[in-house]
Amino acid sequence: MKKIISYVVVLLTFVFMGGNVMADTLTTKQKNIAMISSYVAGGNMDLLGPALNKALDDGLTVNEIKEVLVQLYAYCGFPRSLNAINKFMEVIDNRVKAGKTDTVGEYPTELSKNEDKDAYGAKVRLSLMKANKFSAPFVDFVPAIDTFLKEHLFADIFARGVLTNQEREIVTVAALSTLSGVESQLNSHIKIAKNTGVTDEQIKEILLGSSWLKNNAFGIGKSNDAYAKYFIGQSYLNPLNDKEVNIANVTFEPRCRNNWHIHHKAGQILLVTDGRGYYQEWGKPARELKAGDVVYISPEVKHWHGAAKDSWFAHIAMSVPVEGSSNEWLEEVSDKEYNKLK
Repeated sequence: MKKIISYVVVLLTFVFMGGNVMADTLTTKQKNIAMISSYVAGGNMDLLGPALNKALDDGLTVNEIKEVLVQLYAYCGFPRSLNAINKFMEVIDNRVKAGKTDTVGEYPTELSKNEDKDAYGAKVRLSLMKANKFSAPFVDFVPAIDTFLKEHLFADIFARGVLTNQEREIVTVAALSTLSGVESQLNSHIKIAKNTGVTDEQIKEILLGSSWLKNNAFGIGKSNDAYAKYFIGQSYLNPLNDKEVNIANVTFEPRCRNNWHIHHKAGQILLVTDGRGYYQEWGKPARELKAGDVVYISPEVKHWHGAAKDSWFAHIAMSVPVEGSSNEWLEEVSDKEYNKLK
């Protein structure tokens, strides 16, 4: 147990210190599942709505998302699960009104009434753990809770299908890594997730995203939908001040960057608060940015900024309103250009 705890402490330290995590280790589907799970566990309905829309746009079925939300009640309680289900109903309703058609997908199944749920659940748990037997102090102290775990979680829920066992463990790890005070359970499910084929790099990516949701000092804010067409990848915007000086916290997921653009008549200051990213002016090499770095962007200078491939990135953007000032958004920073960066 001490070794497992140490493993997670090392991972979390790696995350909080901005350690390098390989980009795109999670598939698009897995990434959407992890983000939805983190938002539900954290009770962040403002971010959950856009995440649900993105998941549907990326091809997740309605029933796959339903299964994520149903399973989460076992790890973060009925209130947050029900809040998320209500949010999902709202999202679906709005998409229908907008004329969007989403794939319903495979329907869940239920165990036969003749199935021995205790035996079935025990078998599934041992299979996930890759163990021959299960023992824990709570089993003798409160036998009922072990019965509920076997008969309901590992039997009723896991037997429903729609999601694979690996996807269900991604749900669990993402949720538990967002919650506080559940390190022991997180340790156990990291090991179980790896038993289903989740890699160390994927675990690090899940932990990285969850830690940012919990620890972003200036608040991650809401999905930056108003400027999404000028960004590659997902960004978040949290306005902090609009009196005399415009100040906002901008958060970029790994690989996210804005297009080349120019601030006309007014400059901008970037104060890097966390993660690793880049700033580049036209005709000059990209500059690596880390927490504590300051960038002054002169008016009329063509530039871009965003996250590194392997790290989330956040900066405070500051500008003084000037009469007649504007932003001119230009071409994307191509993958070919971006992938040259370390």
